[in-house]
Amino acid sequence: MGAAGVAAPAVHGWAPEAGRFRTAICAYSFRKGLQDQAFTYANLIRMAAELGADGIDLTTYWLPDTSDQTLFGLKKLAYRSGVALYTIGIRARMAQPTPELQAAEIELVRKWLDVAVRLGASHMRIFGGAVPKGATEDQAVAWAVETLKRAAEDAGKKGVILGVEDDGGITTNADRTVEIVKKADSPWVGINLDIGHFTAANFDALGYIRAYHADITNLHLKDRRKNQGDNTAWGEGETPIREVLQLLKKEKWPIRAYVEYEYKGSGSSVDEVKKCFDYARQALA
Repeated sequence: MGAAGVAAPAVHGWAPEAGRFRTAICAYSFRKGLQDQAFTYANLIRMAAELGADGIDLTTYWLPDTSDQTLFGLKKLAYRSGVALYTIGIRARMAQPTPELQAAEIELVRKWLDVAVRLGASHMRIFGGAVPKGATEDQAVAWAVETLKRAAEDAGKKGVILGVEDDGGITTNADRTVEIVKKADSPWVGINLDIGHFTAANFDALGYIRAYHADITNLHLKDRRKNQGDNTAWGEGETPIREVLQLLKKEKWPIRAYVEYEYKGSGSSVDEVKKCFDYARQALA
């Protein structure tokens, strides 16, 4: 019998509507150490492997350079460590008021798309940006959409998904974040959902995920404690971390994404990241 006549075997226990999650650590958790060079991206890869993380958000702000020697060295170490460099974070901000500024932002995206491809990352985290001085929020959203549309064309040619993170500025509001992504109207654009930014003042995490789960490309957990010594237990602050994770498990939505952890405390964060990452991993198990 030819190959065309062979029936595909059943995949027992698999439901196409079920969610699937992989755990990850965000390099931004170690921003002080990376900036001071007391901690390296290689340290992060080794630590992620020791903790059993599946992936790393390689926030690029502190890369020493983007040479092949540097990028391929990290790529090789990650592969040999069994950790995926699945996404990178860059400082691109879409809401730019002039054609010249929009072109500059698109060129920035192009530069980092090349880096993502060389690292083997299929996702890139970007931002909506602030409302430019003298502009309205509606104008800023329109500019962000225009910039994002053009950036998405380049991203699609490289096979990299752009995840717009809800992170202040015009994306403080959930509806605006969704509006930008929807109006960009590209299969290469989605929402990098940072539930660490959910507060009672802007939007409801659970309702937002229920409504827009189909657009989520990456999930971002965050410890909201700002200083060491804060007695607020992780997962019990403004963001309902435990409830969100339980909801994701219970509802079994077709969200298939990495769930990454980002530490926001000050000072040395290695021990805190280990403790809090383990919490998130157990909650998702």
